[in-house]
Amino acid sequence: MRYEPNPIFGHLPRLLLAAAALAFSGCGYIGDPLPPLANVPARVTDLAALQRGGNVIVQFTVPLKTTEGHVIPAPLKLDLRAGTAENFEENQWAAQAKQIPQPPLSGPIARYEIPAAAWTGKEIIFAVRPVGGNGKEAPWSNFVVVPVIAAPETPTALVPVAVPEGVRLTWRVGGQAFRVFRKAPGQEFALLSTVEKPEWLDPTIEYGQPYVYVVQSFVKLSNQKLAESELSAEAAITPKDTFPPAAPANLHPSAAPNSIELSWDRNGESDLAGYRVYRATGGGEFSKIAEVSAIPSFSDRTVEHGKTYRYRVTAFDRSGNESPRSEAREIALQ
Repeated sequence: MRYEPNPIFGHLPRLLLAAAALAFSGCGYIGDPLPPLANVPARVTDLAALQRGGNVIVQFTVPLKTTEGHVIPAPLKLDLRAGTAENFEENQWAAQAKQIPQPPLSGPIARYEIPAAAWTGKEIIFAVRPVGGNGKEAPWSNFVVVPVIAAPETPTALVPVAVPEGVRLTWRVGGQAFRVFRKAPGQEFALLSTVEKPEWLDPTIEYGQPYVYVVQSFVKLSNQKLAESELSAEAAITPKDTFPPAAPANLHPSAAPNSIELSWDRNGESDLAGYRVYRATGGGEFSKIAEVSAIPSFSDRTVEHGKTYRYRVTAFDRSGNESPRSEAREIALQ
């Protein structure tokens, strides 16, 4: 009997290869059809706005993904609106609100500077919604209310001056509340203090280091809101320590068997380096006989019995500044 091969088995290797290819190609999905993507841009949740000078500054993070985690179809548009509403209702506000032109985007943060003069005396409500290139709109962002007032006055004539306690700042402006910012070496501007007078002392400086200061006035509004002025012009200073310590006080000499012991009150300067001791014999001139550490005492062992001595002491700091001399004190070694 003649053997005829089964056609199914004859093609088995090719069928297995085709099945494997189908499995690895991902075309073997079994189940209900997947729903189409909505492609709705994610909602903005961090919109912030405040008045600075004659503008309202609005900022928020630009969403890059849809609500399903996919890239928003290009081109992305930002629909920022500003409007008023005595009795707020979202659709009514959106219908009458002014659409603000979109600025160029150069990073993840969108920033608008919107002239505010036309809104002086009003409360303006801001919100934004991203719109994808497919026309799908995100819901409106968080709503922010900004009370608009006449532009707060910008501080002028900011002057930093080195003083023994640090750097003293003064400026001119008609405001009643101010913020002081400083840029230290290797750092960006940082808020140092909030004050209610046009002056402030910075006690945290290091002599010989460069600093830059700016000042800003602000006005407190209702609902814990603020309106800020523009920043003042920058004022730079590299403070130098040209300030000597105070003269030592209460110098007291006492006679010992073969020496004269001196003591005085300790100076309180933080940069104190030590003291210098001056001596005169009889009615002669004073000359320096010693330089000692910050311990306020000295033992003069170069004296002779039967002579009268006068002493004065000075203090000096780490920058080499020397204080005036203390009052002279006289003593005789018998």
